[in-house]
Amino acid sequence: MMAKLPKRLQPVILGAAVATIATGVAAYSYIRRKLHTPLPVSPHVDVKRYMGLWYEIARLPTRFEKGCEHVTAQYKLLPNGKVSVLNTCHKEDVNGPVETAKGTARIVDTTTNAKLRVSFFWPFEGDYWILEHDPEYRYALVGEPSRKNLWLLCRTPHLERPIRDRLVGLAHSLGFPTENLIFTPQPMADKP
Repeated sequence: MMAKLPKRLQPVILGAAVATIATGVAAYSYIRRKLHTPLPVSPHVDVKRYMGLWYEIARLPTRFEKGCEHVTAQYKLLPNGKVSVLNTCHKEDVNGPVETAKGTARIVDTTTNAKLRVSFFWPFEGDYWILEHDPEYRYALVGEPSRKNLWLLCRTPHLERPIRDRLVGLAHSLGFPTENLIFTPQPMADKP
């Protein structure tokens, strides 16, 4: 039979347990980051050309996009150098009810302009790294270092299959679980 701990020792033991768990979580996060090689980004992004409307072609599953079809992102450069973000989702159908999320992004790597931090709920931010885009800014591959989030974006609702396949292959080579990609339904029956 175990003896009861004196009341003055209970907070000490509880504090030690919490510290042990926190240390374990931090160590797990550190090791997980180290499992991936550094994630390369586009050598240079012209922020003004990147602004405008993008259609989501594919994504890795995210809780906040569950059931979303006909997804778009609208980016607008603000006078302070930040970017306003308006994400639109049609629930369960390309013509379904519209849900929007407004956020703000800030560039964190001014050498390339390819690394941003986006916030939809202050003070929480997420990485938004532009991994590749074409010279005409017609499509882009966007991800983040943990490889949990990935988006394939295009200026039109559909992207040519060879380009899409090449970008999916690139994402796979960078360590993203592309077998889990969701190809986003968009309006227009005629795909290239």
